[in-house]
Amino acid sequence: MAIERTTSNISQEEEEKENRMSKTEESTERIFESKKVPTWEKQLTVRAFVVSFILGILFTFIVMKLNLTTGIIPSLNVSAGLLGFFFVKTWTKFLGKSGLLKQPFTRQENTVIQTCVVATSGIAFSGGFGSYLFGMSEVIANQSHEANSAQNMKNPSLGWMIGFLFVVSFLGLFSVVPLRKIMIIDFKLIYPSGTATAHLINSFHTPQGAKLAKKQVKTLGKFFSFSFLWGFFQWFFTGGDNCGFASFPTLGLKAFENKFFFDFSATYVGVGMICPYLINVSLLVGAILSWGVMWPLISEKKGDWYPADLSPSSLHGLQGYRVFIGISMILGDGLYNFIKVLGYTLFGLYRQFNESKIKGDVSISGNSPPDLPSLSYDDEKRARMFLKDQIPMWIAIVGYLTIAIVSAATLPHIFHQLEWYYIAVIYVFAPALAFCNAYGCGLTDWSLASTYGKLAIFIIGAWAGGSSNGGVLAGLAACGVMMNIVSTASDLMQDFKTGYMTLASPRSMFVSQVIGTSMGCIISPCVFWLFYKAFGDLGVPGSEYPAPYALIYRNMAILGVEGFSALPDKCLMLCYIFFAFAIFVNGMRDAVGKNLARFIPIPMAMAIPFYIGGYFAIDMCVGSLILFIWSKINKEKAAAFGPAVASGLICGDGIWTLPSSILALAGVNPPICMKFLSRSTNIRVDTFLNRS
Repeated sequence: MAIERTTSNISQEEEEKENRMSKTEESTERIFESKKVPTWEKQLTVRAFVVSFILGILFTFIVMKLNLTTGIIPSLNVSAGLLGFFFVKTWTKFLGKSGLLKQPFTRQENTVIQTCVVATSGIAFSGGFGSYLFGMSEVIANQSHEANSAQNMKNPSLGWMIGFLFVVSFLGLFSVVPLRKIMIIDFKLIYPSGTATAHLINSFHTPQGAKLAKKQVKTLGKFFSFSFLWGFFQWFFTGGDNCGFASFPTLGLKAFENKFFFDFSATYVGVGMICPYLINVSLLVGAILSWGVMWPLISEKKGDWYPADLSPSSLHGLQGYRVFIGISMILGDGLYNFIKVLGYTLFGLYRQFNESKIKGDVSISGNSPPDLPSLSYDDEKRARMFLKDQIPMWIAIVGYLTIAIVSAATLPHIFHQLEWYYIAVIYVFAPALAFCNAYGCGLTDWSLASTYGKLAIFIIGAWAGGSSNGGVLAGLAACGVMMNIVSTASDLMQDFKTGYMTLASPRSMFVSQVIGTSMGCIISPCVFWLFYKAFGDLGVPGSEYPAPYALIYRNMAILGVEGFSALPDKCLMLCYIFFAFAIFVNGMRDAVGKNLARFIPIPMAMAIPFYIGGYFAIDMCVGSLILFIWSKINKEKAAAFGPAVASGLICGDGIWTLPSSILALAGVNPPICMKFLSRSTNIRVDTFLNRS
C-alpha cells in the first residue's frame, strides 16, 4: 500500500460500497440504448484535450503541493470527471445556443478527459518530484551528511528532468496493452477505482445525474472560491519565518514544539474528508506515538545514545531515529503488502487458468469478439465494444523495444552513474512486474509502484557499489525508471476498465493516456521548477514545503549502499522492532476480518508523521469530523456533496500556489508577520524594544 500516492486505494471503502449498490440497479446500457456510440476517432476531440490541458495544470499544482508537504495524495478521479463534465457541458451548451455545435458531449468523451487529466497529474507523483528525483539534489544531500559527494548529487534542471520523464514514462503503457483483454474480460478483474469512476461518468450523462452534477459543481465552485480566498488572506501574515496561521499554537506552545497544532490548511481538511476514517486515525495515532511519546523519551538520552553537540538535522542524532524508524515501518508494510498482493496475483492466475481449462473458454489471446450468451446485457455489449477496436500486438512490442533501446542509450548520459546494462536488466523484468502490479491493483485496488521503486533502489544501488561509485544516485535513478513503468501500467489498466464500462474505445483510451503522459512530462517539471525557483527553502525541514519523502528515499539509497553504518546507537534495534511491528499489525488486520480491522491502525499511515509531525493529521481528522457530523445530520446529502466540498477545498488552496509562487519570484513579500510568543518571551521582547 503506497500512502505516498493514494489515488487508487484511499477511497476504497466508499468505492466498494458504490460497487455493491450498482449491482442492484437496472441495466445501465439500456438507458443509453438510444444513443449512438461515436467511433474512436470522434471520441478524441480538440475540446476534450483543451479542457484536459487546463485541468491537467490545475491538478498538477495540487499534486505537486501535496507531494512537497506531506506526500499524501487523495484520489482526484472524481474531481477530474466532475470538472471535465462541467467544462465541456458548458462549452457545448454555449455552442448549442449559437447553433455552432457539431458534436454532442458523450460519456465516452468524458472518459477521455478524465483519463488524460489523471495521466497528466500522475506524472507529478511518478516523476519523483517529492521523492527520488528531488532526493538527488544538493539541498537534500546536505541534510543527510552521508554520501553527499558530487558523485551522488544531481541538482534539478528543467532540461534533464523533461528528457528523463520522456524516456521512462511510456514503457509501462506499451507493456500492458497486450493484456487488456485478459485482465478486463477473461479474468473479469474489478479495478474498484476504475469501476467507481465509470459509474460516476455514466450517472452524469443521465438526465437525473446531469442535474445532480450541476449542483455538485456549484458546491465545488463555492468551496473553491472560499479556499482560494482563505489562502490569499493567510498570505498577508506570513512575512517571515514561522509566521502566519500555519504557525498558530492552537493546542499550546509545548504541543506546538512537538508538531501538534491545527495549521488552518484547507487542503488537508479536504483531504481528510476524502480519506477513510481509518487513514486519518492511523496518522494521528502515529503522531502521538512518535512526537508525543518516543521522541521526547529518546531526546532524554542525548549524550548517551547520540552526541549532544550534533545539529538538529544530523542523521547521527535524533533526526536519524525519526527518519530510519519511519523507513523501517514503511519497508515492513511494503514487504508485507508486496507478498500479500503477489500471493493474491498468483492464486488468482492459478484459479483463472484452471477455470478456463474446465470451461473450455476461448483462448485468452484471441482477438475476435467471442460469443458471450451467458453474460448480462451490459457485459455482453461492453465486451463486444471493447474488442471492436483492437490495438495491434506489433505496436505494443515495437513501441516497447524502441523506447527501451532509446532509454538505455539515453539515461547513462543523464545519470553517468547508471550503466546501460542496469537499465537493460530493469526492462527485461519490468513487463512481468508491471503485469503483477496491474493484476494486483485489479484485485485489491492497491498500486505498489513505490514498493517496486524501493526494491530497485536497494538492488541497483548495491550493484553499482559504494557511495564513491555513485551508488546512491544510481539507486535513486533506477527507482524512477521502475516506478514510472509499474505506475503507468496499473493506471492504464484502471482506465481500460473505466472505458470498458462507458463503451469508450481502448484505442481512444490509449491515445488519451499517451497524450496525457506527454503533457505531464512537460507540465510537471515546469510546475516543480516554479516551486524550486520561487521558494528558496524548498526541501528544508520546518519550511512551507519540506518534501519529507525526498530525504526518506535518499536515506533508503544510502542504507542500500552503505549498510547500517549511518544509523545512530540503538537505532538499528528500534528499526528491527518497528519493521516487525508493521508486519505484525498488518497480519492482525488480515486475521481478524474486515469488521474488526476497521479499528486497527494502518502501519504505513502511522509511519508518515514519524518524520514530519502530526499537524497535518489534526487537519485531516478535522475534515473527517466534519464529514462524520454531516453524515449524522443528513447522510444522503453528505454522500452526494461531500466529495465536491472536499475537492473545492483542495483545488482552491492548491491553485493559490500559482499566484503565491509568481509573487515570490517577483520579490513581492507579505507585509505582516503574525508570530506567537510565550508570555516570558514577549516580556523580554517588549523590554528590548522599549530600551531601543
